[in-house]
Amino acid sequence: MDNSSGVGVLDKAALVLSALESGPATLAGLVAATGLARPTAHRLAVALEHHRMVARDMQGRFILGPRLSELAAAAGEDRLLATAGPVLTHLRDITGESAQLYRRQGDMRICVAAAERLSGLRDTVPVGSTLTMKAGSSAQILMAWEEPERLHRGLQGARFTATALSGVRRRGWAQSIGEREPGVASVSAPVRGPSNRVVAAVSVSGPIERLTRHPGRMHAQAVIDSAARLSEALRRSG
Repeated sequence: MDNSSGVGVLDKAALVLSALESGPATLAGLVAATGLARPTAHRLAVALEHHRMVARDMQGRFILGPRLSELAAAAGEDRLLATAGPVLTHLRDITGESAQLYRRQGDMRICVAAAERLSGLRDTVPVGSTLTMKAGSSAQILMAWEEPERLHRGLQGARFTATALSGVRRRGWAQSIGEREPGVASVSAPVRGPSNRVVAAVSVSGPIERLTRHPGRMHAQAVIDSAARLSEALRRSG
Protein backbone atom coordinates (compact mmCIF):
# COMPACT_ATOMS: atom_id res chain seq x y z
CA MET A 1 0.00 0.00 0.00
CA ASP A 2 1.63 3.28 -1.13
CA ASN A 3 0.15 5.61 1.45
CA SER A 4 0.60 3.39 4.48
CA SER A 5 0.35 5.14 7.84
CA GLY A 6 1.46 2.04 9.68
CA VAL A 7 -2.07 1.55 11.06
CA GLY A 8 -3.47 -1.05 8.71
CA VAL A 9 -7.15 -0.88 9.62
CA LEU A 10 -7.22 2.92 9.17
CA ASP A 11 -5.44 2.67 5.84
CA LYS A 12 -8.04 0.18 4.66
CA ALA A 13 -10.95 2.32 5.93
CA ALA A 14 -9.45 5.30 4.07
CA LEU A 15 -9.33 3.17 0.91
CA VAL A 16 -13.05 2.41 1.26
CA LEU A 17 -13.95 6.10 1.73
CA SER A 18 -11.74 7.13 -1.21
CA ALA A 19 -13.41 4.51 -3.40
CA LEU A 20 -16.84 5.95 -2.56
CA GLU A 21 -15.72 9.49 -3.43
CA SER A 22 -16.48 8.79 -7.09
CA GLY A 23 -20.04 7.59 -6.36
CA PRO A 24 -22.15 4.65 -5.10
CA ALA A 25 -20.56 1.19 -5.09
CA THR A 26 -21.77 -2.35 -4.56
CA LEU A 27 -19.66 -4.64 -2.41
CA ALA A 28 -18.16 -6.11 -5.59
CA GLY A 29 -17.38 -2.58 -6.75
CA LEU A 30 -15.63 -1.79 -3.45
CA VAL A 31 -13.56 -4.96 -3.71
CA ALA A 32 -12.51 -4.05 -7.27
CA ALA A 33 -11.71 -0.43 -6.38
CA THR A 34 -9.78 -1.11 -3.18
CA GLY A 35 -8.15 -4.48 -3.82
CA LEU A 36 -9.33 -5.59 -0.37
CA ALA A 37 -10.57 -9.11 0.28
CA ARG A 38 -14.39 -9.30 0.06
CA PRO A 39 -14.93 -10.09 3.79
CA THR A 40 -12.58 -7.25 4.80
CA ALA A 41 -14.27 -4.73 2.49
CA HIS A 42 -17.69 -5.76 3.81
CA ARG A 43 -16.64 -5.61 7.47
CA LEU A 44 -15.09 -2.15 7.08
CA ALA A 45 -18.02 -0.73 5.09
CA VAL A 46 -20.52 -1.96 7.69
CA ALA A 47 -18.37 -0.59 10.55
CA LEU A 48 -18.13 2.79 8.79
CA GLU A 49 -21.90 2.68 8.28
CA HIS A 50 -22.33 2.26 12.05
CA HIS A 51 -20.43 5.53 12.51
CA ARG A 52 -22.49 7.25 9.74
CA MET A 53 -19.36 7.73 7.60
CA VAL A 54 -20.88 5.34 5.06
CA ALA A 55 -24.58 4.95 4.22
CA ARG A 56 -26.69 3.04 1.66
CA ASP A 57 -28.68 4.38 -1.26
CA MET A 58 -32.11 3.13 -2.37
CA GLN A 59 -30.48 0.27 -4.27
CA GLY A 60 -28.52 -0.84 -1.20
CA ARG A 61 -25.20 0.38 -2.63
CA PHE A 62 -22.62 1.94 -0.32
CA ILE A 63 -22.30 5.75 -0.44
CA LEU A 64 -20.49 8.39 1.62
CA GLY A 65 -22.40 9.02 4.86
CA PRO A 66 -23.80 12.17 6.50
CA ARG A 67 -21.17 12.25 9.26
CA LEU A 68 -18.56 13.35 6.70
CA SER A 69 -20.64 16.43 5.87
CA GLU A 70 -20.93 17.23 9.56
CA LEU A 71 -17.16 16.97 10.04
CA ALA A 72 -16.56 19.14 6.96
CA ALA A 73 -18.98 21.71 8.36
CA ALA A 74 -17.14 21.73 11.69
CA ALA A 75 -13.85 22.27 9.84
CA GLY A 76 -15.42 25.42 8.38
CA GLU A 77 -16.30 26.81 11.80
CA ASP A 78 -13.17 28.97 12.05
CA ARG A 79 -14.03 30.63 8.72
CA LEU A 80 -17.60 31.08 9.93
CA LEU A 81 -16.53 32.71 13.22
CA ALA A 82 -14.05 35.00 11.48
CA THR A 83 -16.91 36.48 9.44
CA ALA A 84 -19.63 36.29 12.09
CA GLY A 85 -18.54 39.23 14.27
CA PRO A 86 -19.10 42.06 11.78
CA VAL A 87 -22.22 40.42 10.30
CA LEU A 88 -23.90 40.01 13.71
CA THR A 89 -22.93 43.53 14.77
CA HIS A 90 -24.52 44.92 11.60
CA LEU A 91 -27.64 42.80 12.18
CA ARG A 92 -27.91 44.07 15.76
CA ASP A 93 -27.51 47.67 14.62
CA ILE A 94 -30.20 47.52 11.92
CA THR A 95 -32.74 45.57 14.01
CA GLY A 96 -31.97 47.07 17.42
CA GLU A 97 -32.04 43.57 18.93
CA SER A 98 -29.46 41.06 20.16
CA ALA A 99 -28.09 38.83 17.39
CA GLN A 100 -26.69 35.30 17.75
CA LEU A 101 -25.13 32.52 15.70
CA TYR A 102 -25.94 28.92 16.70
CA ARG A 103 -24.48 25.58 15.63
CA ARG A 104 -25.87 22.15 16.38
CA GLN A 105 -23.85 19.97 18.74
CA GLY A 106 -25.43 16.54 19.17
CA ASP A 107 -28.86 16.98 20.72
CA MET A 108 -28.20 20.58 21.75
CA ARG A 109 -27.32 23.85 20.05
CA ILE A 110 -24.51 26.13 21.11
CA CYS A 111 -24.20 29.90 20.75
CA VAL A 112 -20.86 30.36 18.97
CA ALA A 113 -21.04 34.14 18.40
CA ALA A 114 -23.25 37.01 19.56
CA ALA A 115 -23.72 40.79 19.37
CA GLU A 116 -25.81 42.10 22.25
CA ARG A 117 -28.17 45.05 22.23
CA LEU A 118 -26.26 47.73 24.09
CA SER A 119 -28.97 48.98 26.47
CA GLY A 120 -32.50 48.42 27.69
CA LEU A 121 -34.40 45.18 27.98
CA ARG A 122 -32.69 42.50 25.90
CA ASP A 123 -32.32 38.76 25.43
CA THR A 124 -28.80 37.87 26.54
CA VAL A 125 -27.31 34.59 25.29
CA PRO A 126 -23.61 34.41 26.25
CA VAL A 127 -21.21 32.80 23.76
CA GLY A 128 -20.74 29.16 24.75
CA SER A 129 -24.30 28.80 26.07
CA THR A 130 -25.88 25.41 25.35
CA LEU A 131 -29.59 25.53 24.55
CA THR A 132 -32.25 22.97 23.73
CA MET A 133 -32.98 21.69 20.22
CA LYS A 134 -36.63 21.25 21.24
CA ALA A 135 -37.65 24.92 21.21
CA GLY A 136 -36.75 28.26 19.63
CA SER A 137 -36.52 29.54 16.07
CA SER A 138 -32.84 28.63 15.61
CA ALA A 139 -33.59 25.07 16.77
CA GLN A 140 -36.28 24.94 14.07
CA ILE A 141 -33.73 26.07 11.46
CA LEU A 142 -31.08 23.56 12.58
CA MET A 143 -33.68 20.77 12.53
CA ALA A 144 -35.74 21.58 9.42
CA TRP A 145 -33.30 20.30 6.77
CA GLU A 146 -32.09 17.22 8.69
CA GLU A 147 -32.25 13.74 7.16
CA PRO A 148 -35.73 12.18 7.77
CA GLU A 149 -34.73 9.73 10.51
CA ARG A 150 -32.89 12.36 12.55
CA LEU A 151 -35.73 14.82 11.97
CA HIS A 152 -38.30 12.31 13.26
CA ARG A 153 -36.20 11.65 16.39
CA GLY A 154 -35.65 15.36 16.99
CA LEU A 155 -39.37 16.15 16.88
CA GLN A 156 -40.09 13.89 19.85
CA GLY A 157 -40.88 16.21 22.75
CA ALA A 158 -40.31 19.35 20.64
CA ARG A 159 -42.40 22.51 20.98
CA PHE A 160 -42.75 22.64 17.17
CA THR A 161 -44.23 20.16 14.67
CA ALA A 162 -43.27 18.58 11.35
CA THR A 163 -45.86 20.87 9.70
CA ALA A 164 -44.18 23.92 11.23
CA LEU A 165 -40.79 22.78 9.89
CA SER A 166 -42.30 22.26 6.45
CA GLY A 167 -43.31 25.93 6.57
CA VAL A 168 -39.79 26.87 7.66
CA ARG A 169 -38.30 25.08 4.63
CA ARG A 170 -40.78 26.79 2.31
CA ARG A 171 -40.22 30.31 3.71
CA GLY A 172 -36.51 29.99 4.43
CA TRP A 173 -36.83 31.45 7.95
CA ALA A 174 -38.35 30.59 11.34
CA GLN A 175 -39.89 32.52 14.19
CA SER A 176 -40.78 31.67 17.77
CA ILE A 177 -42.89 33.47 20.34
CA GLY A 178 -42.30 32.44 23.95
CA GLU A 179 -41.22 28.98 22.78
CA ARG A 180 -37.80 28.76 24.45
CA GLU A 181 -38.42 31.32 27.19
CA PRO A 182 -41.62 33.15 28.22
CA GLY A 183 -41.74 36.73 26.95
CA VAL A 184 -38.97 36.24 24.36
CA ALA A 185 -39.49 36.21 20.58
CA SER A 186 -36.94 35.41 17.88
CA VAL A 187 -36.38 35.10 14.13
CA SER A 188 -33.76 32.83 12.53
CA ALA A 189 -32.44 31.88 9.08
CA PRO A 190 -30.03 29.18 7.84
CA VAL A 191 -26.33 29.54 7.05
CA ARG A 192 -25.29 27.06 4.36
CA GLY A 193 -21.85 25.58 3.73
CA PRO A 194 -20.25 25.02 0.31
CA SER A 195 -22.28 21.79 -0.17
CA ASN A 196 -25.51 23.76 0.54
CA ARG A 197 -25.95 21.91 3.85
CA VAL A 198 -27.30 23.98 6.78
CA VAL A 199 -24.33 24.46 9.13
CA ALA A 200 -25.59 27.22 11.45
CA ALA A 201 -28.51 29.51 12.26
CA VAL A 202 -28.45 33.31 12.54
CA SER A 203 -30.98 34.77 14.99
CA VAL A 204 -32.25 37.99 16.46
CA SER A 205 -34.11 37.81 19.76
CA GLY A 206 -35.73 40.16 22.22
CA PRO A 207 -38.85 40.85 24.26
CA ILE A 208 -42.22 40.15 22.63
CA GLU A 209 -43.22 43.74 23.50
CA ARG A 210 -40.79 45.00 20.85
CA LEU A 211 -40.70 42.10 18.39
CA THR A 212 -44.50 41.62 18.61
CA ARG A 213 -46.24 38.27 18.07
CA HIS A 214 -45.20 38.39 14.39
CA PRO A 215 -41.43 38.96 14.67
CA GLY A 216 -40.82 37.60 11.17
CA ARG A 217 -42.69 40.51 9.60
CA MET A 218 -40.26 42.91 11.26
CA HIS A 219 -36.94 41.16 10.98
CA ALA A 220 -37.03 38.12 8.65
CA GLN A 221 -35.45 39.93 5.69
CA ALA A 222 -32.58 41.36 7.75
CA VAL A 223 -31.86 37.93 9.28
CA ILE A 224 -32.03 36.21 5.86
CA ASP A 225 -29.61 38.80 4.41
CA SER A 226 -27.15 38.27 7.28
CA ALA A 227 -27.32 34.48 6.88
CA ALA A 228 -26.72 34.89 3.14
CA ARG A 229 -23.59 36.98 3.82
CA LEU A 230 -22.19 34.23 6.07
CA SER A 231 -23.11 31.53 3.53
CA GLU A 232 -21.31 33.49 0.80
CA ALA A 233 -18.20 33.81 3.00
CA LEU A 234 -18.15 30.03 3.52
CA ARG A 235 -18.59 29.40 -0.23
CA ARG A 236 -15.68 31.70 -1.07
CA SER A 237 -13.38 29.90 1.35
CA GLY A 238 -14.72 26.39 0.69
